[in-house]
Amino acid sequence: MQKLVFFVGVAGTGKTTVALKLAERIQAAFLDRDTVGGRFVEKMLEMNGLDVNDRDSDFYKKHLRDLEYDTTKDICIENLAAGQNVFMISPFTAELKNKAWIEEVLAAAGKTHAEVDVKVVAVTLKDMDLQKERIIDRQTERDTWKLEHWDDFKHRVQFVPDIQWEIPESSVLVFDNSGELTEEKVEKLYRFVAGE
Repeated sequence: MQKLVFFVGVAGTGKTTVALKLAERIQAAFLDRDTVGGRFVEKMLEMNGLDVNDRDSDFYKKHLRDLEYDTTKDICIENLAAGQNVFMISPFTAELKNKAWIEEVLAAAGKTHAEVDVKVVAVTLKDMDLQKERIIDRQTERDTWKLEHWDDFKHRVQFVPDIQWEIPESSVLVFDNSGELTEEKVEKLYRFVAGE
């Protein structure tokens, strides 16, 4: 059975790191929304005289946010239609709240829930201090706004996303990524995704 796995959560929780570890054991198209749309978004922000790292501006949310997510979705659909497993990495906050979104993805790929095992790994951390530390450590320019407005940012963060999709509770794993990502933790994740 094909796997469609969403690695979701807020910035700095380690979604990409967790997904990369699993990708060592499960072959999948690896679609990180930042990679898919990042260069285009930065260019469009620059062309409009805006901070290329600001993903919180009204302009980004109105004109670019859905463009990034929809492009990632289209690549996902193509890979599912071609019979590939897919790992999707991004917060997906709006998409997870939309019951119809996952059904549209599967239908567009010509697939059903009987053919594609949809899983969600909600990557979390125990506290905001650890999250801030990891954001600082990864030294990514797109995090500048978050760090400069930390008090505002941390109050808007939801540790576990609201998932409205019609998938079994057993298909959602809340994964605490605090501390070292040990082989034991990776094995737990692997068993969840593989369905063992």
